[in-house]
Amino acid sequence: MSAIVMNDVRREFDVATGSVWRMNRRIRKFEALRGVTLNVARGELFGLLGPNGAGKTTTIKILTTLLVPTSGEVYLNGLDAVRSPHQVRSRIGYVFGGDKGLYDRLSARDNLRYFSNLYRISPVEQRKRINELLEMMNLLDRQNDRVETFSRGMKQRLHIARGLLHDPDIIYLDEPTNGLDPLAARDVRAIVRNLKNSGKTILLTTHYMFEAEDLCDRLAVIADGRIIAEGTSKELGALANAGSVVRAEIIGGAQALCRNLEDRIDVVNCHLEPLGDRELLTIRFAAHAGIEVPRLVREAVAADNGAQLLDLQLREPTLEDKYVTLVSQSRDKESA
Repeated sequence: MSAIVMNDVRREFDVATGSVWRMNRRIRKFEALRGVTLNVARGELFGLLGPNGAGKTTTIKILTTLLVPTSGEVYLNGLDAVRSPHQVRSRIGYVFGGDKGLYDRLSARDNLRYFSNLYRISPVEQRKRINELLEMMNLLDRQNDRVETFSRGMKQRLHIARGLLHDPDIIYLDEPTNGLDPLAARDVRAIVRNLKNSGKTILLTTHYMFEAEDLCDRLAVIADGRIIAEGTSKELGALANAGSVVRAEIIGGAQALCRNLEDRIDVVNCHLEPLGDRELLTIRFAAHAGIEVPRLVREAVAADNGAQLLDLQLREPTLEDKYVTLVSQSRDKESA
C-alpha cells in the first residue's frame, strides 16, 4: 500500500484585486493546484521541488490536513485525509524550518513535554520518548537550557524532535536546512537519512538541489500548480532532454550572443550572470547536441565581433540543470 496518494487534487482561492476605497474591488478565482497526482511508497524518501509560488506549500498544507482540497482525493496510509483528518493527524509529523514553532523561554525538555501533552502521550511514555529524542538529536546536555540560547541548528534539531514525539509513520520536512550553516545542515541531513533507514516515509521540500539528489529516492517537480516531471534524477534528465552544460566567461556582446545561441535547436536555454567586468554565460544543450558543444560556443563567439571569450568549461548536467530546464520548458508552454 502507498503511504501518500493524491488523485487529481485541485485547490482554488478567492483573491481580491483593486482597492476597496476606490470601489473597484473585485474577487477572482486563483487555482493554486491544478490536478496534482502523486504516489509515494511506504518507506520512501520523496522530494518535492518547485519555484516559489509553484504550489509546494499548498500541497503540504493539504497533506497535513491544514487545508481541504477544492476537489480530488488524498489518502495517507489508506486513510481518507479529507473525511478522517483527526485519524490522519495522529500518524503524520510536520517539521518546518525557521525560528517559529518553539517557545523560546522554555527549555528543550519543557517544549517537548508541552507538545507531548497536546498529543495526549502518557507521562510514563513521555519521559521515555523525550529522553530518546533528546539523545537522538544530540541535545541531552542542553535539555534544561532555554531555547532562546540555542543556535539555529540546535533549534532545527529540536523542531525535528517535536515532529517525532508521537512516532508518526509519515514525516513532512519543509525546507529543514534553510538558513543553516554547512555543519548544522550536514547534521540535519544525517538525521533525515537515519529516519529513512528506520522505515519512515518522508516527503521533503527543498531549494537545495544537491540535497535533494543526495537524499531522495525519487523526485517530483511542480510548477504553476501542476506536476511537470517525476522520477529519479536520471529519469528527470531524460524528461528534460538535458545534455552537456557549458559555462563561459564573456566580455562584451554577451546578451546578443545569448540570444543567438538560444535560436539554435540544440540549445535548451541560456542564462547570463554579471561577474565583475565580465559576464558568466551558462548554456544548457539538448541531449542530442553531441560532444562538440565547446566548439559550437567558440564558433558563436568568433562570429560575434563584439564578444571576447575568456574561459570555457564543459560539464555533465546536475539535478539543478535538469530542474531549471524542466521549469523553463513548462513556463514556455504556459506563455505559448
